[in-house]
Amino acid sequence: MHNYQANVDALKNKVILVTGAGDGIGRVAAIEYAKHGATVILLGKTVSKLEQVYDEIVERGGPQPAIVPLDMKGATKQNYRDLAATIESQFGRLDGLLNNAGILGSLGPLEHFCVSTFENIMKVNVTAQAVLTKSMFPILRKSENASIVFTSSGVGREGREFWGAYAISKFAVEGMMQTWSKEVSKTNIRINCINPGATRTSMRATAYPGEDKDKLATPEQLMPTYLYLMSDDSKDINGQSIDAQVK
Repeated sequence: MHNYQANVDALKNKVILVTGAGDGIGRVAAIEYAKHGATVILLGKTVSKLEQVYDEIVERGGPQPAIVPLDMKGATKQNYRDLAATIESQFGRLDGLLNNAGILGSLGPLEHFCVSTFENIMKVNVTAQAVLTKSMFPILRKSENASIVFTSSGVGREGREFWGAYAISKFAVEGMMQTWSKEVSKTNIRINCINPGATRTSMRATAYPGEDKDKLATPEQLMPTYLYLMSDDSKDINGQSIDAQVK
């Protein structure tokens, strides 16, 4: 799938919700999904960034996207219910959900973690994604083939010193994906994880400020995996944690 070549209409008529769509991997994924025919719902906390993605999609001739300004740190379950109701009203169903939004917090010894920072990381990276996904299930069931993709990390598979709450949150995401994927294994919904690996994003720059970013993969280089898991070509793939970069 790392060399997957998506047909230009691979996502035609699909409706895909992308969280964290204003920047980094989420931004590029949203643009690529639209490029391949999807109507993309752009969810993020910074309106100006979402508007820039919106404009780029429209300028490229993609289907008109929708913008949902929402800070997942402060969002309530009613916010997610309302979002699901709006999507159903406007589009009738949801075909894909890319859970891409996440926060890093601060790195350091786990012994000295800040409780409020820990809680915020777990809220955005785990709880909000669980509640959002749960809220989308009724409209995902209306799709012929629905795909949910969570964003994992190498530090969510093997513990690494000083990654603290972020690593713990990604272990939780892996567990959530595995559990949920088994529960939907005989339905129209499939659920997988993508580990982007070391990628040229602002989050990576925060974690590794002295790193040479030119040696890192760009979000664009990861897109074959993101496109594959949203296309019907992956309809039999479920419960997998997939590396977006070949090691």
